[in-house]
Amino acid sequence: MPYYRRCMNSAGLAPNDPVHESPGPSDSTPGVPTARRASQPLPPVDPALAADPGPLLASGETVDVFALDEHTVLRRYRSGRDATHEVDLLRHAVAHGFPAPAVLAASGPDLVMERVHGPTLLQALGAEEISLSDAAGILADLHARLHAIPAPPGWTSSEPEAWPLFPAGPVIVHLDIHPANVILSEHGPVLVDWSNSRTGTPELDVALTALIVAEVAVDAGGIYSQAARSLLVAFLHAIHVDPLGALDAAAALRSADPALVPGEQELVPAAARLVRDLIEVATPPA
Repeated sequence: MPYYRRCMNSAGLAPNDPVHESPGPSDSTPGVPTARRASQPLPPVDPALAADPGPLLASGETVDVFALDEHTVLRRYRSGRDATHEVDLLRHAVAHGFPAPAVLAASGPDLVMERVHGPTLLQALGAEEISLSDAAGILADLHARLHAIPAPPGWTSSEPEAWPLFPAGPVIVHLDIHPANVILSEHGPVLVDWSNSRTGTPELDVALTALIVAEVAVDAGGIYSQAARSLLVAFLHAIHVDPLGALDAAAALRSADPALVPGEQELVPAAARLVRDLIEVATPPA
């Protein structure tokens, strides 16, 4: 079952309040430290907050998100996985002005992050509050803005066993940009869930977004297949890099993603063929 179908109910909306994380600090939140520059060490998570984080907002394949208050959330890996590697990349991106959640404190699997209220891009599409072409433009713009940020010097993954190894690259890559991971805040789109982030190439990151959308398009039993195909066509038209050369690597990476369920893995080859066909049809012969 594709990720979109796991995130959406029969009305086409996400079943839970989305994970709300904001791009800027709130200095007025009692007991929570303000955001710091990427070069400054983060304070640890308050043990009292970690022990009693409040109501559960959302659960993903590996992560639970709790509401600390109206301004902050606690994001926790259920496996106890250390979040250090993604925190470093996330803080680096935010320091360069990228619209992503500010991290306020971190301890092992726990992150205190800011919370922002707004629908996901997926919810807005399901409610027909945004057009497919505009949604594709948002996804393409997030890619372009992220890939303009150079990779932090000397950054390496602290947890290679959690994700298949692949060559590092010159920029930050999110590797999971899709409508369910974009929050439409009052200040604009915010990209969340940096679990898969690494350094890499823009082409690989774009190819993975195309594959994720294409998985929904090729799902014969899905009620969102046609809309996903239209979104994919619009996205491929809006991007500014050619992902074709990275498509095979992206498909191998996607298939090996430990968060995928068997039904999703089976859709990856067909999704890759669809992306390839659409790119080749749109590319004039030399």
